[in-house]
Amino acid sequence: MRIHNLAVVHQNAQIGEDVSIGPFAVIGADVVIGKGCKIGAHVVIDGWTQIGESCEFYTGAIIGSPPQDLKYKGEKTRLVIGNDNIFREYITVNRGTVAGGGVTTLGDHCLMMAYSHVAHDCHLGNHVILGNCVALSGHVTIEDYAILGGLVGVHQFVSIGAHCIVGGCSGVRQDVPPYMMVSGVPVKVYGLNSVGLKRRNFSDDSMKAIQKAHRILFRSRLSRKHALEKVKAEIPGCPEVEHLVKFIESSERGVCRGAMREHEA
Repeated sequence: MRIHNLAVVHQNAQIGEDVSIGPFAVIGADVVIGKGCKIGAHVVIDGWTQIGESCEFYTGAIIGSPPQDLKYKGEKTRLVIGNDNIFREYITVNRGTVAGGGVTTLGDHCLMMAYSHVAHDCHLGNHVILGNCVALSGHVTIEDYAILGGLVGVHQFVSIGAHCIVGGCSGVRQDVPPYMMVSGVPVKVYGLNSVGLKRRNFSDDSMKAIQKAHRILFRSRLSRKHALEKVKAEIPGCPEVEHLVKFIESSERGVCRGAMREHEA
């Protein structure tokens, strides 16, 4: 361990091998930090917080602070972070609440850019990217490989699907379906996240199937119920389309609408 002599590390904190802690960092009593983590100057890690291996925390990050919820009365709630995550300057990540299950979770290989906020009871998958100043309200779920552009705001209890991209300055009030490109206030579906899917090595057949599902779900004038029935009947056997259908069927807040082209309006 390489702990700067101006850092404050509680004697009960569990610090793994090869961890570096910069000046004026503060590590609380109930914190567990995995091996190989790098903690910069003025970082605060507190509460019942468990951090995996090889994570990086830049200047001023505040991790594991109490939830910003008036119902919270000091209960023992947790924050669990996976491996190989990057937390840039002044990001804040809150612990969970009892009413929300008691835990906030982040997966592996995520990038949280400067000034972004992850509220209580959020659950982020793997390879998630939050742009600068993204604000996640409580109880938000984000699936793997989703990307949120800078200054995006996300309403409570929203789910954001895998491999989608949310354009900067957007307001997300309803669930964002997997594989899609959305933007606006409120967000609307504009098409497939084709660039992201190609980067993730999706096959041509899978992309064609998702594209067809997109046209039926977000470009046709069918009701959501009939559109889903049509997708299931006409595009069987594609795991990605099955995931898209299941995501929409299980949505509790409703899924954001498609942006109609001028000739379709």
